[in-house]
Amino acid sequence: MVDLCLPAGGRALYRPEETEADLNMVPEIPREQQWFALQVKSRWERSTSAILSGKGYETLYPTCKLQRRQGRRTREVLAPLFPGYLFCRFDVSNRLPILVTPGVVSVVGLGRTPAAVDPAEISSIQALVSRGLSAQPWPYLELGQRVRIDNGALSGIEGILIGFKGQLRIVVSVTLLRRSVAMQVDRACVTPVRTATDVVQSDLAAFTVPQGVTA
Repeated sequence: MVDLCLPAGGRALYRPEETEADLNMVPEIPREQQWFALQVKSRWERSTSAILSGKGYETLYPTCKLQRRQGRRTREVLAPLFPGYLFCRFDVSNRLPILVTPGVVSVVGLGRTPAAVDPAEISSIQALVSRGLSAQPWPYLELGQRVRIDNGALSGIEGILIGFKGQLRIVVSVTLLRRSVAMQVDRACVTPVRTATDVVQSDLAAFTVPQGVTA
């Protein structure tokens, strides 16, 4: 199962009230189809996704199964993987049809500029959804070892390796939304991903200053 938390701040959002002048303030963004995160009204994720699809846009509305308790009984319900958000692929220079779509609150961005979601993160979420794998809510993580799954259905997916209740899990994150999805993995299926920071630290560890020489 999956869950996410609202972003902690530090970003601005485009809203439907934007003027046409505001909508043309981002010439530096390529005029091409990119994936963007849309903030939508509560419980409008499915409806808004359907409307956008009807307009001809490619959307990503991932869901997960959650256990909800009602009285003494527990029932399984289908819930949004990213409550309050969905993903849509469009040309950012022509986003007005997106903003006026029922349910859309804003296009998630940084400052006054809409920010596209990393294609690798979209691919990871699509892989989780298409294969029907079970995931669960997890806090957004920035620290931890980054790993890559080397075999199996999710081969090639990268994420953060963590331990939880004696089991290993890989966390796949959407950086822009500061949200993550965690799933259980086999230790034998993952290998470390060496980052630029790892290379620098390794080089520094290997470097020794000869005796009598001041660094």
